[in-house]
Amino acid sequence: MKVIKYILFALLLSVAMPQQMQAKRMKVPKMFMFGFSASFQDSIIYMTDVQEVEGAWYDSKTKFLLGRQHYSYQLKDYLANDKQAPNRVCIVMFALSRKDAEKKFIKLRKEYTVKAKGKYDVRYLTTTDFKFRAVEIDEQ
Repeated sequence: MKVIKYILFALLLSVAMPQQMQAKRMKVPKMFMFGFSASFQDSIIYMTDVQEVEGAWYDSKTKFLLGRQHYSYQLKDYLANDKQAPNRVCIVMFALSRKDAEKKFIKLRKEYTVKAKGKYDVRYLTTTDFKFRAVEIDEQ
């Protein structure tokens, strides 16, 4: 009888948990992000300024930026078309506060300037050069 109670209890938990544990997608008023780009063919590194993007989507459960691949493609397309730098690997780093985003930016910049001891040619893109645009995500 005890075994049956445990099985029923486990079944109830398995049915109830997925409904409570669903990720909550939310559109945040401000998201702070910057882009980073490197290539396996040269030593040039591109970094954007920390930018404020309004209307970005965020997953509160995983604490992750939704549509992040679209933001990295924005940077990749800009570099390929405007800087004639195709085939680059682009990433986007983000945070909900400017302070946290700037901490990540400084840490990454230090990795490729101070610690690399001049091994890379780091080039900065200002917001007048390149600006991220908010990506619309379905609310499904």
